[in-house]
Amino acid sequence: MGKLHDQMKEDLLLRAYSPHTQRAYLRCVRHFAQHFMRSPEEMGEGEVRSFLLHLVRDRKASPATHGMYVSALKFFYTVTLKQADVVKHIPHPKRPQTLPVILSQQEVLCVFEAIRSVKYKAIIATAYAAGLRISEVCSLRIADIDSQRMRIHVRLGKRKKDRYVILGESLLALLRQYYKAVRPKGAYLFPGQKENHHLSTSSVSMVLRQVMRDGGFSKKATMHTFRHCFATHMMEAGTDTRILQVLLGHSSIRTTMRYTHITDRLLQKLVSPLDMITLSS
Repeated sequence: MGKLHDQMKEDLLLRAYSPHTQRAYLRCVRHFAQHFMRSPEEMGEGEVRSFLLHLVRDRKASPATHGMYVSALKFFYTVTLKQADVVKHIPHPKRPQTLPVILSQQEVLCVFEAIRSVKYKAIIATAYAAGLRISEVCSLRIADIDSQRMRIHVRLGKRKKDRYVILGESLLALLRQYYKAVRPKGAYLFPGQKENHHLSTSSVSMVLRQVMRDGGFSKKATMHTFRHCFATHMMEAGTDTRILQVLLGHSSIRTTMRYTHITDRLLQKLVSPLDMITLSS
């Protein structure tokens, strides 16, 4: 793509898309061009539809992956090429309304106990204790941990928004243990191999997959699972939905309301109507 690649990258930068989204969109459009071995400038709606059908039918792409390609191609044709008509009638896929995997508090504890590295235990525990996204945990700076006011400063989270989240006593103790053992150099709390760079999200995900596999855990958990667990366990403890919205950094209360689904603890308290009556034998 050459020139078009650079132009699209500039368009994404000017609109302040996150580095992760920039890489994903550029990759999607590059795959589109490689599929037809032609420049996107030479293609139109027919090729876009054909490529998306190939993803769904042949590559068995998930609705999330399908949706990412649609968004990337819409951005490319609308903003970079200024040919909005090409993607005007390309729909976004409907995503199934599935419930997230939720670990019980005991299961969360078992996962933590299975992590041998104090560094990765601190990272994954921070995601659960404060409800952070994996990218937010990895990019934390040492100065963001405010032990005086017992809060964590999350800088430039999703949609470039700052926020404060809770810093619990248990997490603070674990972070101090980690800091004493590792003595991280530089500004980042969890530095990567390159100087002045934080640890990559892929490294954390890889370690967690290994822990879940070696530990023989029955539930499939990702880093985002611990954010879901934070929200669910906080709601079960009676946290107000509006407060939870702020802690999670949701721009809409509707997103937070996903966590009002019936949880295991609430199910245990419910009584079936059959148990309220007496059956004749």
